[in-house]
Amino acid sequence: MQRRLLAFHPATTVKRLCQVLDVNRSSYYKWLASAEARATRQREDRILAEEIREVHGESGGAYGSPRIMAELREKGRRDNEKRVARIMRTFSITGIRLRRRTRTTVPDPTAPQVPDLFGRDFTATEPRRKYMGDITYLPLERGEFLYLATALDCFSRKVVGWSIANHMRTDLVTDALRMAASTRGRMDGAVFHSDHGAQYGPRAFTALCDELGVAQSMGAVGTSADNAACESFHASLKRETLQGADDYGDAGTCRRTVFAWLTRYNTRRRHSANGHLSPNEYERRHHTATLTLAA
Repeated sequence: MQRRLLAFHPATTVKRLCQVLDVNRSSYYKWLASAEARATRQREDRILAEEIREVHGESGGAYGSPRIMAELREKGRRDNEKRVARIMRTFSITGIRLRRRTRTTVPDPTAPQVPDLFGRDFTATEPRRKYMGDITYLPLERGEFLYLATALDCFSRKVVGWSIANHMRTDLVTDALRMAASTRGRMDGAVFHSDHGAQYGPRAFTALCDELGVAQSMGAVGTSADNAACESFHASLKRETLQGADDYGDAGTCRRTVFAWLTRYNTRRRHSANGHLSPNEYERRHHTATLTLAA
C-alpha cells in the first residue's frame, strides 16, 4: 500500500491519495503503524524457516509439519503446528508424498486356516507381546527387485527383525522372525500377525513359530486393512528412501540405504503412534516408568 501511495507526486496529500485508491485513511495509518511489528514477524518467520529446513534436511526430506514440530519442541521451540505448516508452505518445504503401492501378497489356497487374533488392533500395552510382519518389494535398476521382510513390535512399532533377499521364499520371513527372537531374547507367549502371503503358511514357518512359542495370526484374504499398520510402515520406508525415484540403483546401494533407514527409524525417527517419540525412546521411557512403579 505504501509503495502505491508514494508513486504519486510527493506534494499530494494522504487524504487525496486514499480517495483516489479507494482506501480508508484509518486503514492506511493502521497499516503504517504496524510496519515495525510486521517486519519483526517476517524476520522471526525467516529464522524459524531455517530451523525447519535444518530438521527437514536431517530427516532426509521426509518429515511433514507434525514431526518437525515435535523435533522443534524438543529443542525448546513452542510454536504450534499451524504456524510450522504455514511457514513450510510459504518457504516451499514439503515432506515426501506417498507412492502408489504394488501388491506383493500372493495367498496360498492350500494353506491351513489361521485365526485372526488381532482384529485390526495393532496396539499393545507392553513390548514383546504382539508382533506383525509383512513383505515388500524394493525396485532395482533394469527392472529387477529385492524383497524385504520385517517383524515389528506393536507396542512401539520398533523393527525387531528384518531380512532382504532376491527371492520371496519362506526363508525370507523365517530369517526376519529369527532375528526378532534374537533381538528380543525370547518370544514365547507372543502373537505374530501377518497377511495371507504364501511365505507365512508353509510348514517351515509354522514350525519356527512353534519352536519359538509364538501363536500365528492372519487377517482375511485380500483385505489389506487387516495388516494396515505393517503396510503403512513399508510405504513410509519406500517413500522416504526412494524420494520419488523409480528404483534404488544396484542391489548393494539398496541394501545400504534400507539398512541406514531402519537404523534411523528405530533410534531417531519420530513415530506418531508413540507421541512423536522414536521406538527406542518410547520403549526406554516405558521401561523407566515400569521400574519407578515397581520401586
